[in-house]
Amino acid sequence: MAFDQTERESMDVDVVIVGGGPAGLSAAIRLMQCAQDAGQELSVVVLEKGSEVGAHILSGAVIDPIALNELIPDWKEKGAPLETPISKDKFMFLGPAGSITLPEFAFPPMIKNHGNYIASLGNVSRWLAEQAEAMGVEIYPGFAASEFTYNEDGSIKGVVAGVAGIGRDGEPKPGAEVGMELNGKYVLIAEGVRGSLAKKVIADFKLDEGKDPQKYGIGIKELWQVPDEVFKPGLAQHTFGWPLDDKTGGGSFLYHFGDNYVAVGLVVHLNYKNPYLSPYDEFQRLKHHEDIAQHLKGGKRVSYGARAITEGGYQSVPKLTFPGGALIGCSAGFVNLPRIKGSHNAMKTGMLAAEAAFNAIANGRQSDELVEYQTAYDKSWVAKELKKVRNAKPLWTKLGTTMGIPAFGLDLWSTTLFGGWSPFTPFGGSMRHKKTDAASLEPAKKYKPINYPKPDGVLSFDKLTSVSYSFTNHEEDQPIHLKVEDLALQENSELAVYAGPSARYCPAGVYEWVKDANGADVFQINSQNCVHCKTCDIKDPNQNITWTTPEGAGGPNYPNM
Repeated sequence: MAFDQTERESMDVDVVIVGGGPAGLSAAIRLMQCAQDAGQELSVVVLEKGSEVGAHILSGAVIDPIALNELIPDWKEKGAPLETPISKDKFMFLGPAGSITLPEFAFPPMIKNHGNYIASLGNVSRWLAEQAEAMGVEIYPGFAASEFTYNEDGSIKGVVAGVAGIGRDGEPKPGAEVGMELNGKYVLIAEGVRGSLAKKVIADFKLDEGKDPQKYGIGIKELWQVPDEVFKPGLAQHTFGWPLDDKTGGGSFLYHFGDNYVAVGLVVHLNYKNPYLSPYDEFQRLKHHEDIAQHLKGGKRVSYGARAITEGGYQSVPKLTFPGGALIGCSAGFVNLPRIKGSHNAMKTGMLAAEAAFNAIANGRQSDELVEYQTAYDKSWVAKELKKVRNAKPLWTKLGTTMGIPAFGLDLWSTTLFGGWSPFTPFGGSMRHKKTDAASLEPAKKYKPINYPKPDGVLSFDKLTSVSYSFTNHEEDQPIHLKVEDLALQENSELAVYAGPSARYCPAGVYEWVKDANGADVFQINSQNCVHCKTCDIKDPNQNITWTTPEGAGGPNYPNM
């Protein structure tokens, strides 16, 4: 049965936004505010691949309200779910059997969390969606944008969304949906980290030319509900060190908020070298440390998830505009690594792009480059914030945790006190990210396998049990959305040279090397387990795996994450 793409319907709107997270929704709200202020009509559509807005949103999260204050000044009166202000800020260096609490006075003001809020970023996104819809924004959850449409001059015209009902064999099933074209005068890409459309548009328009490679981490998180005697509302605790070795960057977060919730997680920088390292198992091991376990005592786990995080910072942000649209939020990578925060920057860049797009439309323009957005970003507090911490990641990578953290502390004090001047780059510029995270992985022959402790079922759990707490669901009979370009290369290199790290870097049990009836190695992909973290697309040493969008509404369904 042929799949006749010519049957697709199309809809023309003013602005198409791909992604219903903080950046996309802030852009939508700001567009409508601009239209209302000008007394003009504007049509804005937000496409969200999750089953609902917030379903795929995962973050710590401590939220700096600076962007929300600008976007919706009366957010408290309107019931925004930022109900737990930080009451205590704690930084610790962990060893295998103890810890050192780091003095708060040693940290530059930017790192301190007073004035910020602990919240579920998914719930904040759900609330932003309500505000956007009340202003007339159309939001389509369960609609995965799978490809671009183009104008005759090669500029981006829109996207194809809503393709569904294709079988594992690539053929349409009865009732298959051909999808529809949603075309706009401008298209804003707000997919989050390593989105498939952002990856394509960055490559096609060479937006990363002259920029450092983007760097990433993987954040693995659980949400627990704990007894009253354990709950410390407003506590934000961050740790460095154990269980990671000195040359493996990362750290843990632990936040008390809301209805006796404790959010606990571990971020592992994806430029690690040892192919035997398993971020998931490092996280399970972390929870047995007394400084973590005491916060979970008597509690129960209610949710689990994982997500890649951009860490490259100022020198890795690509050009933000392309003919027909722009990158906003984590599609471009505005996370401030030392602060472990990015939602405020994501929201602000969405707002800046919205203002540029509205003004362009009001002046009769469409499908060109929103150069005003790039200029606005370059002058914004987002760029200034990121520039201050530009050397944090390179110093950590070069010096390791023990020396790297004090070094970037010194660097940040310097850039804070002396107008951006850094002792490590005294003549301006930034320290460089020299290679991708995929290229950082080294052959297995240089390392010994890591013998991780067996989960106890109380604090630590096996991977498949954890995936069940992400409430992930995919239609079984659909094409595998994790594309392996060359299976022979996967066997000859990923397995033979690197000892199959995909089975360890994936936090959801998607990848396995199994033996067939003849004893041959087979690369098995359990795509139904995928929590859309994108780590495979980032860390595969040969860049042989590409993450693409499955059917809309597939993937995790994160509650309160």
